[in-house]
Amino acid sequence: MLRTIKLESGQPFTSELLARSGGLSREIINIAADIVDDVRHRGDEALAEYTQRFDGVLLDDIRVSEEEIAYAYEKVSEELVASLRYAMQRIRMFHSHYPQKSWVIDDADDVILGQKITPIQRVGVYVPGGTAQYPSSVLMNVIPAQVAGVSEIAMVAPPAKDGTISPFTLVAADIAGVTEIYKVGGAQAIGALAFGTDTIPAVDKIVGPGNAYVAAAKKHVVGDVGIDMIAGPSEVLILADETANPRLVAIDLMAQAEHDERAATYLVTTDAALPEKVESELSQLLEATERPDITRASLEDNGLVVVCKNMADAIMVSDVIAAEHLEVMTEDADVVADTISNAGAIFIGSWTPESVGDYVAGPNHVLPTGGTARFSSPLSTDDFIKKSSIIKYTPTGLERDRLAIETIAEAEGLWAHKAAVTMRFES
Repeated sequence: MLRTIKLESGQPFTSELLARSGGLSREIINIAADIVDDVRHRGDEALAEYTQRFDGVLLDDIRVSEEEIAYAYEKVSEELVASLRYAMQRIRMFHSHYPQKSWVIDDADDVILGQKITPIQRVGVYVPGGTAQYPSSVLMNVIPAQVAGVSEIAMVAPPAKDGTISPFTLVAADIAGVTEIYKVGGAQAIGALAFGTDTIPAVDKIVGPGNAYVAAAKKHVVGDVGIDMIAGPSEVLILADETANPRLVAIDLMAQAEHDERAATYLVTTDAALPEKVESELSQLLEATERPDITRASLEDNGLVVVCKNMADAIMVSDVIAAEHLEVMTEDADVVADTISNAGAIFIGSWTPESVGDYVAGPNHVLPTGGTARFSSPLSTDDFIKKSSIIKYTPTGLERDRLAIETIAEAEGLWAHKAAVTMRFES
């Protein structure tokens, strides 16, 4: 079921061996761009047309009412409400530890330098909808923005054919304190958030996962607004040795595979006997899953096993893959985890399934995918602030730095740069 590669000791492993499927096709990029541009020019009229075409519903009012939110509570269990409130507390606790304070230093000769931290004013949160229900995604995107001090948060989600948004999504939004929710999705929602319509005021930054058209639309509006990242298919890498439980490895691979047929699953191990044991467990567990077709397709099309001679090689392979989620199921898992350089989130030990990170651990589940963990980080309060440099010189300070400024400006051929310093001393 899972494609297998066996590496010799010291044999290099390259990203070309992964055959990742997360890239956006030129066709999708062009379609999304056309939709965004149409919404930019025709506003609410275009939104209505695209919502009817893609979601199968014509809406008179796309803003969610208080009555709809109250009705949503009637459709969900008290246990879910309590669980979402618990998850919210955990997520808020974790993100409140990010340092978000302005600072200044008094340099020698009366020069003051520093950094001013300012929250982004208005943020748009995209939440997948239609037949999907992701209340956890609401919490993970909204709460860090609130902790950072964002004053306006607008949430969008595609409606079902009956014109409603999942009650799970609405309850999560209400628990998180979102008061501005719109029934619109796809590339058209990204266009509305980026450029505004009569109904939806434009935002300064857009966050949240979506399908390929949403990702392409976010890519198209970069520069007009900020975005969090271009998210690809979900992925997990399990780094395991002979101490790993094959059944737990199998179910954790399936926990990612059930997301999407394009989801990627990787098993990197130093135990040559483990892959066969995991395959056997997968065959049994696939009989029990409620999403057999999606899970099996993901495992067969995007599953990979890499068998290594030693842990050093296994860690090298893990860093090349740079997975969104990395589970370490080895002896001395803490020591092994400390040597990892590239991963969106690291789950240490057999008692830490990736599921805890999706829901209640606290760290964000919006993570870099497709190998971008080599240079990107999880969503956090840092994504909802701006940093302005603070610079203040006195005559004494400028006199100290005058020669260096004038010399560099002259070397670059920028006369006014040099004169801007020189003239201050002439006057």
